[in-house]
Amino acid sequence: MKKYRKDDRISSEYYFKVLGRLQEELVELQEWVKLHGHRVVVLFEGRDAAGKGGTIKRITQRLNHRIVRVVALGVPTERERGQWYFQRYVPHLPAKGEIVLFDRSWYNRAGVEKIMGFCTDDEYREFLKSCPEFERMLVRSGIILIKYWFSVSAEEQEKRFQERMKDPRKRWKVSPMDEESRQRWVEYSKAKDAMLTYTDIQQAPWYLVDADIKKHARLNCISHLLSLIPYEKALIPERELAARPLVSEDYDRPDPAKQHWVPEIYGGGKKTEEELQKLLQERRKAQERVTELDDELKSTIRIGEKIAGKERVPVAEMAETSKESGESD
Repeated sequence: MKKYRKDDRISSEYYFKVLGRLQEELVELQEWVKLHGHRVVVLFEGRDAAGKGGTIKRITQRLNHRIVRVVALGVPTERERGQWYFQRYVPHLPAKGEIVLFDRSWYNRAGVEKIMGFCTDDEYREFLKSCPEFERMLVRSGIILIKYWFSVSAEEQEKRFQERMKDPRKRWKVSPMDEESRQRWVEYSKAKDAMLTYTDIQQAPWYLVDADIKKHARLNCISHLLSLIPYEKALIPERELAARPLVSEDYDRPDPAKQHWVPEIYGGGKKTEEELQKLLQERRKAQERVTELDDELKSTIRIGEKIAGKERVPVAEMAETSKESGESD
């Protein structure tokens, strides 16, 4: 198997092989965290279009989303703006046996809020002083805290922005805030340098990921993450499933023609378009019949309620109802 191409980029075949192996190890990590009740928090920060989301997606792809959660908070509400800054993040911290991945985190204050003027200078300075203490407190409580900064060059970021604008499936990723950040590269660089200076603490250091080549960044980050947590292989024993019981003869499956099936437009052409239209027509007729029966039932109930209430039901009304019931039959 050829591992790398002539341009030193990893080959697709080798990439998926390594990714598959790393994802198996992530499953082992997940089971270890669950078994021993550990709590893990991983922060993903970095430039826009640096590849944070793609890495998170590959981490969670084979994992149990009840154990491994992704937190990506939106713009704070008016109430949240009046809270202690870290307060909106605390409810999302993991309980025992959980892993939480933050797709951007409390470090918004050190980046976008600082550059775009969404916080005051005093609030910014207070964050730089209080953030290390907040994180030390998390670590002392037993949380395993890991922080990644995805670093991408200006040229590569611009290339990715242009690709997103050309792809209808990705245009939504380029927000007005992203467009503004393109104009403030140097300001963001200075803010990032200050953030790393003040918050790169021994208990929770920053790890920088070279993200100019997405596939390399994903594998390097996942491999490094696994190396930081001293997990032990939690064996999930192999076992054979018991013999499947036979379907009871007492069970009669409902008529499929009266159920709402998704048309098989793809998948080997099991049904022709004509057959699909016929099936849809049969279902519409069945639905109309159900509606008729429902109307008859409501009418019968209404007459029954009048009789129970000792109200005199006009003969003409009873006759009309009887006539309608007979025509439906």
